[in-house]
Amino acid sequence: MCRVEETSGKCDYKKQPEMKIKIFGGGRVEKLKNSMVSKPRTKQWMFRALSTVLLWTCFAQLMTLGEMFGPKFFKAWPSCFTQSASELSSVPPKLILPPKRLYKNNGYLMVSCNGGLNQMRAAICDMVVVARYLNVTLIVPELDKTSFWNDPSEFKDIFDVDHFITSLRDEVRILKELPPRVQQRVDQGMFLSMQPISWSDISYYVHQILPLVRKHKVVQLNKTDTRLANNELPLEIQKLRCRVNFNALRFTSQIEELGRKVVKILREKGPFLVLHLRYEMDMLAFSGCTHGCNSEEEDELTRMRYAYPWWKEKIINSEMKRKEGLCPLTPEETALVLKALGIDRNVQIYIAAGEIYGGERRMAPLAKEFPNLVRKETLLRPDLKLFQNHSSQMAALDYLVALESDIFVPTYDGNMAKVVEGHRRFLGFKKTILLDRKLLVKLIDQYHNGLLSWDEFSDTVKEVHSNRMGNPKKRVVIPDRPKEEDYFYSNPHECLQLLDEPLRRT
Repeated sequence: MCRVEETSGKCDYKKQPEMKIKIFGGGRVEKLKNSMVSKPRTKQWMFRALSTVLLWTCFAQLMTLGEMFGPKFFKAWPSCFTQSASELSSVPPKLILPPKRLYKNNGYLMVSCNGGLNQMRAAICDMVVVARYLNVTLIVPELDKTSFWNDPSEFKDIFDVDHFITSLRDEVRILKELPPRVQQRVDQGMFLSMQPISWSDISYYVHQILPLVRKHKVVQLNKTDTRLANNELPLEIQKLRCRVNFNALRFTSQIEELGRKVVKILREKGPFLVLHLRYEMDMLAFSGCTHGCNSEEEDELTRMRYAYPWWKEKIINSEMKRKEGLCPLTPEETALVLKALGIDRNVQIYIAAGEIYGGERRMAPLAKEFPNLVRKETLLRPDLKLFQNHSSQMAALDYLVALESDIFVPTYDGNMAKVVEGHRRFLGFKKTILLDRKLLVKLIDQYHNGLLSWDEFSDTVKEVHSNRMGNPKKRVVIPDRPKEEDYFYSNPHECLQLLDEPLRRT
């Protein structure tokens, strides 16, 4: 992608001393005018007219030069040859759109995504690929509004929908809604709704789904996360997944503006680390991880797990799961690990997460070791009013800040952790510390039990993670066990050399 220069939209310049412009031919005009003082008024008028024509000709030439060379050539005339920040923001740049791909439309594909923002993001990328290779028309995907977060956000509230449609027009036809005559069929129930099989290759869609589209004209796919295989897909499919992820899925201008604002605030104070501290109530209830919780909290998390029927696993051994490395690190464990890794205690740490379960009580050990903890809620308090109760929009803001951070550390390998990891690889293998939780909880327990000194603990943690910094590598492929192999979006290695494409940094 891209290695795209990010611009702020401002047109900053230092005020220059007034430039004296010498009009070519001016001296000659003065001589002519002086020589005609004693001559008839008619000739005097003719020479005045001639001088005026010459002056306007010179001015026109200067205007042409200004258009050719821009504000760098005429620094003293910003009002004539530069645009103010307000003008730049109100006049969108002229875009050169790719030519439309022409193909016989086999039908319409509706997509209902499920899960959080980044789970849906990956699903959208996959469904664009499916639509492209089935030669169907894709309707802008519908986002999940019924999951734990109850976020009412539409696609257009999070992503730049017009850019999404136009940037992919050379691959697939995308519409914001069904044509009226087709919508009438859907309203009458004349369509097929189904769940595609997880981790399928493209042949499944060509041989199983395409005949259904041709038969019913409209097919709705729901539960669309992880419905396309990680590996053994044609290279052009993998590249298209990257193109959608890193270019077509651009956040709205409002979200991007707030993201830039947060990054600017943080950068003014120096380097910063983004900590994706996935110690939130929904994650703990879903995973059954209760290490460090009191009995009342354990009961509360258990009740919540049983309240959501689509969370299939109900009876969970928390300690066994923790020892297998399947639980998010607690704030206390995270403080120990960051300290052992040698992270400067004075560095700014931006908490990319929702509300931490247990609140300030659980965050106290982390705040004690690293006092410069910051959150978007404190940095942007007035600006976040419109985002309240819109968890996906808040997650989008965290995503942007995470991309720009000097170091990114996720404490659990959920969807945000994986997708941000892959995006940071794409942006030049930016430092991402991938924690080995299974080994870490073992080392932490040994340290707490007095079996390891601090130096032994710290040295081991550093050694284990020396090669877990988001370095270039190939994905681990495990045939017939796709859940256990490396996720495509965490390491899209097929796309990491595409540095000459003019894609925008999101």
